[in-house]
Amino acid sequence: MIPYRQFLLDTNILVQIVRANRLGEAIDSRYQLTASVEKPLVCVVTVGELLALVKKLSWGPEKIRLLEDLLQQFTLLDIHSEEVLSTYAELDFFLQKSGKSVEQNDIWIAATTIIAGAHLLTTDKDFDPLYPAYLDRTWIDPQRPDA
Repeated sequence: MIPYRQFLLDTNILVQIVRANRLGEAIDSRYQLTASVEKPLVCVVTVGELLALVKKLSWGPEKIRLLEDLLQQFTLLDIHSEEVLSTYAELDFFLQKSGKSVEQNDIWIAATTIIAGAHLLTTDKDFDPLYPAYLDRTWIDPQRPDA
């Protein structure tokens, strides 16, 4: 485990925890996300992505309730601050100038992580173009959650 810093959770981390599968349980246990006194952070953009996923995957009331309960355990961060907006613009410019591509929602999540001084947890490689120059992150291999 990395030395303690406050974590900001990518959307895929929350999806795995709600699914309560082996990956979700391993992540929650390893990083003490739901047991920590210090609440992990979640960007409000992630909430939008989760709400869209609920509709796309036709989640039932029980799984939706689990998601709502989970979100209550975390601190939601807005993107409407001068610092986040400025950081988003800087990241977007860097990516365009370097010819690298990151989805806009992930740029918002990255900007929020940076301004919060947090450490991003993710199970995808979408943030690689920003790591380590801009972003502190841990990539969790979905095929080897206990590694």
